[in-house]
Amino acid sequence: MPVESRPTLVVVGPPGAGKTTVGRVLARRLDVAFADADALIVERAGRAIADIFLQDGEEAFRKLEREVVAEALASHDGVLALGGGAVLAAETRALLREHRVVFLNVGLADGLRRTGMSTARPLLAGVNPRATFKALLDGRAPLYREVATVQVDTDRRSANQVARAVLEALGEVPASAPADPVDPDDPLDRPTPRGGSALPDPSVRL
Repeated sequence: MPVESRPTLVVVGPPGAGKTTVGRVLARRLDVAFADADALIVERAGRAIADIFLQDGEEAFRKLEREVVAEALASHDGVLALGGGAVLAAETRALLREHRVVFLNVGLADGLRRTGMSTARPLLAGVNPRATFKALLDGRAPLYREVATVQVDTDRRSANQVARAVLEALGEVPASAPADPVDPDDPLDRPTPRGGSALPDPSVRL
């Protein structure tokens, strides 16, 4: 596979880690295109992911996800964000070993605040979403670490801070470089609040 056809960077992590938001920031800073695998799946299926889960089941969704991710890994040349469960597939993890992969980690408290237990996240809808989310984090963390080139924690960090930490970890920005200016009016500069949503909507100011 020619290097030119590979993503510049692949972003993985659990729900609430900010993969889409941070991925867009990284793409902007690296001056490349951004793609979100979940959005590609919705485009392919013509339905929301929650609807695919409900109508076809998780197995059908995962099959479609594997196909879409494999195609994106072979064709997208910018930053690619994967869905939280994409790493469950052994064939996807094998493909990711050929790429630079950033694992955005998030703790239980921040993850719960950020997801808000949205109905758009079918695996988090249940009687005890906190226990479900903890089990998800515990079960998938080893898989994220297996494929990761670098790991960056996102707790109590803004999207811009996370993106800067990623670029430093990858050697794209020297750690000794001056700190990025902070704009209090920019939602991408706001860390996870104690009682609200953390990373802003990815469509904001991007």
